[in-house]
Amino acid sequence: MQADADVVIVGGGPAGLATALELRRTGQDVLVVDRAEPPIDKACGEGLMPDGVQALRRLGVEIDEARSAPLLGIRYLDGEERAEARFPGLPGRGIRRTVLHQALVDRAAEAGVRVVWGVVVNGLDERGLLTDQGHLRATWIVGADGLHSGVRRWAGLDTRRARFHRNGVRRHIEIQPWTDFVEVHWADGCEAYVTPVSSEQIGIAILWSEQKADFGTLLTRFPVLEERLRNAVVVTGDRGAAQLEQRTRAVRRGRIALVGDASGYRDAITGEGMSLAFHQARALAAAIAVGNLREYERGHRRLAALPFALIRLLMEAERRPWLRRRLIGTLAAEPDLFAKLLAIHTREAPLGSVGRKGLLRLARGLLS
Repeated sequence: MQADADVVIVGGGPAGLATALELRRTGQDVLVVDRAEPPIDKACGEGLMPDGVQALRRLGVEIDEARSAPLLGIRYLDGEERAEARFPGLPGRGIRRTVLHQALVDRAAEAGVRVVWGVVVNGLDERGLLTDQGHLRATWIVGADGLHSGVRRWAGLDTRRARFHRNGVRRHIEIQPWTDFVEVHWADGCEAYVTPVSSEQIGIAILWSEQKADFGTLLTRFPVLEERLRNAVVVTGDRGAAQLEQRTRAVRRGRIALVGDASGYRDAITGEGMSLAFHQARALAAAIAVGNLREYERGHRRLAALPFALIRLLMEAERRPWLRRRLIGTLAAEPDLFAKLLAIHTREAPLGSVGRKGLLRLARGLLS
């Protein structure tokens, strides 16, 4: 196979297809290649934050409401402690990864994105991509090929340095959702994320820090959740992801750029992975439109700063039960503060909106 395009994107998942759609809006000829066939599944919490939903709407991606569920906010549960906050504006959406991917595939076809499935990319050279079906040439190459990105490695942007070693596993349960929040159940060394994905199904993703474990064993750490699910029907097999944290030396080199998980990933603990990828896609398309990937590098750093800082805080809480309990206790006692922090997290309020007094209240709660 021999093809030319303005931009070739390696990886046809949500990050790759969102980038392709953003590039089409700027008039670029885009080719996406992926070794899999749609719809592509992945271990994922499957909760879209409100800004992620808005990004998809901007791109013309239709989310089937009958095959998804509204998400009104976030709820933390740790033993008897409970803290929750609602999104300040429009809701988020719980949606199966396969349903979301098919919606993106359909929209990409409508927008004139060329996509070739079943193509294995084996490396890069000075002209473009080496694949099992021939050579691909392009002005720009985008790596959107996930956590363990080959493009990142071939471009010399990989690094082995990682601070946290975490894994994840996900399954789906046939049960009427008891909540329209994303519920985060905390236990020492792990968390369980419960996300409604339709009117009759939930997804449960568990993240943990030890080397080896399975879903059933991990679920026993959450006795309330385990009891609620005792007679429910499991409708999908367990799907896992190993070593979530991936660090990069940079997000661009020459005419190569990385987007989504390939561009660096810390943890799924904030639930913002897909939304962040959609924001990155827009920034990358704007940079390619003016022929300057330095603009993308600056935009990527700006977009990642707050989520990565929040991840660091929550990961420290995950590793230190006393800090986690103080954090959740403070948020439970200060619901207005939790709501402001959530609004900042979903980019619906500026960082300064929490105010100096709010930061002092948070600090006092963590240190008391």
